[in-house]
Amino acid sequence: MAQQGYPMDSVKFSCSICLDLLKTPVTIPCGHNYCMYCIGSFWDDEDKKGIHSCPQCRQHFTPRPVLVKNTMLAELVEDVRKTGPQPAPDDDSLVGPDDVACEICTVRKMKAVKSCLFCLVSYCENHLQPHYDIPGLKKHKLVNPSKTLKENICSRHDEVMKIFGRTDQQCICYLWSRHTHPASINILHILKT
Repeated sequence: MAQQGYPMDSVKFSCSICLDLLKTPVTIPCGHNYCMYCIGSFWDDEDKKGIHSCPQCRQHFTPRPVLVKNTMLAELVEDVRKTGPQPAPDDDSLVGPDDVACEICTVRKMKAVKSCLFCLVSYCENHLQPHYDIPGLKKHKLVNPSKTLKENICSRHDEVMKIFGRTDQQCICYLWSRHTHPASINILHILKT
């Protein structure tokens, strides 16, 4: 279709959760389309409630719908990916040598505006938007972009190290403090993230 002079709008083929072109597109019962991973993760957060909903129209589904790749939509998205022009971002939003890159951007790496301590991922302005819109993601702790984000994670407990212990004279995670010094932890202060 794009080769016949009908330009395809890449926004129409974008996932409203990750804001990128659909990857393994699925259509849920209400008719909205998402990346299989994105809607699956969204519903994983809703599993505790036992009700699964569409992030756009809020229609509820019980039980959780089985996700199957929409092959026709996948082919259209691939055509857009190959032939569709990518919008030119502002020079200020492109990642530079001293900037932290968005880890979600696939075509052009954009500058990260925040890092999430829960996801352990840095996001550009577009990819950060779900953290403001989706209830489960709103609870995540966002900080200024950090190149050393993963270095602040305890290798033993996979938790953020935000406590400085006098005994250890280093940053430790909450679980480390409980297991290593359960009764007599001598904490200097909790670091601000």
